[in-house]
Amino acid sequence: MTEVLLILLLVMGFLALQVRNLLSAVIFLAVLSLLSSLLFYHLHAPDVAITEAVVGAGVSTVVFIWLLHRTERRDDT
Repeated sequence: MTEVLLILLLVMGFLALQVRNLLSAVIFLAVLSLLSSLLFYHLHAPDVAITEAVVGAGVSTVVFIWLLHRTERRDDT
């Protein structure tokens, strides 16, 4: 189970770096945070898992999406 979560963490991190759409990158980071909270819970650290889920997947995702909607978009072609 630990190996599967670690591989999924690597995949989500890679995808977050490779996508060009910022909203997709934020969503991949939120999934990465949720997967890391599952990993912490699996490693018997439920307090760290809850904190990671709330701060990493919850608060930071909301702040990133809010900031994306407040910025102007432009295409560099």
